[in-house]
Amino acid sequence: MSNSPKRIVIVGASLAGARAVHSVRSAGHDGPLTLIGAEPHLPYDRPPLSKEFLTGDNDPSSLALDPDGAFDDLDVEVMLSTHAVGLDMAARTVAVAPAAGGSAETVPFDGLVIATGAAARPLPGVGNMAGVHTLRTLDDSMAIREGLIAGARVAVVGGGFIGSEVAASAAARGCEVTVIEAAPAPLVRGLGAEMGTRVGALHGQNGVELRLGIGVDGVLGADRVEAVAMADGSRVPADLVVVGIGVVPNTEWLEGSGLEIDNGVVCDETLCCGPQGIYAVGDVARAGNGWLGPLGVSEPVRVEHWTAAVEHGMAVGRNLVAPAEAQPYNSVPFVWSDQYDARIQIAGHPDADDDVEVLVGSAEDDPDSGRSFLAGYRRNGRLSGVMALDAIRPFVRFRRLLANHPTWDEALELAATLG
Repeated sequence: MSNSPKRIVIVGASLAGARAVHSVRSAGHDGPLTLIGAEPHLPYDRPPLSKEFLTGDNDPSSLALDPDGAFDDLDVEVMLSTHAVGLDMAARTVAVAPAAGGSAETVPFDGLVIATGAAARPLPGVGNMAGVHTLRTLDDSMAIREGLIAGARVAVVGGGFIGSEVAASAAARGCEVTVIEAAPAPLVRGLGAEMGTRVGALHGQNGVELRLGIGVDGVLGADRVEAVAMADGSRVPADLVVVGIGVVPNTEWLEGSGLEIDNGVVCDETLCCGPQGIYAVGDVARAGNGWLGPLGVSEPVRVEHWTAAVEHGMAVGRNLVAPAEAQPYNSVPFVWSDQYDARIQIAGHPDADDDVEVLVGSAEDDPDSGRSFLAGYRRNGRLSGVMALDAIRPFVRFRRLLANHPTWDEALELAATLG
């Protein structure tokens, strides 16, 4: 393993960071390995934070990605409650500081993995008003869960995946829920207006009010939130507000480092983002993906999905430890969302401007037809992606088909075999 680094530092005790730890060791690195995390928790699984963790009373330990002692077994130095505050590429050091305050110190490295993820975008002008939350961390989820009591008025600002999942969880706990989305339908960015409307109908079917096409001016209240002020002058009364309007990659600590920062850390298809031995993974990485090329996407993209974080983490260990044998990242994007009693799955790279057509099942509201369906997205004569609502088996078949960049006719042929 020529040019293999002697000391590897992974900044970010995230899913991608945890998988990078395992990948580095699996690739044969037996030298010093350090994992640095800003939170006080060992790496944990984030998808349950907006779903089953909110609806149940699970202990936070149930979310741990690795069993107790796993990092000891891997001989990993773990530095929790520690913020990365700077990167000196020439000196090959990361500057870190304790979350509780104190003097900064430097951690030297030969190989570096940046896995600092992203932070929830706050609602402008809100400050620290009690009862207003974003959801990104375990501590965020625990705070929100305390407020989800039966009868509580919950306003969710943002109808994307996180907002929709929180709304479903709040409704399951007996709250009065309103989802506020400035776009004409939920999930427009990923699914387009037609399918966003169809999936968004789940809210109304489960007693959740949708306020669409109206922006938010701010929140009202003295010591604690009392309502959301809407752009049309109306108000949505609220005892609890959860803001889900996107995330911002955690790159502040890399300012002045010399790395290319543009909506994340810009990487090539091997996830390398700078001089040899420096890589980025997960939500913070804006990386190449060879699978996207035939669809006309040649620029690096930033993907905020669980699957990408796992795959990045697994790939980066091999590429870092054996750079001469580095392999490009090439994978069909995949994401899922559980809302109410429904499962939504998306694979490929659907775009709001793509043509969309239901290929399996029916998307009609007729209860006799059932709500299970799979929709295909068409771009330049090819299947660019699929979205399934409670159609798991057809989805598996189409996800497999997408690996080979099928034509639209090939998609229709598969749909015909599935009835």
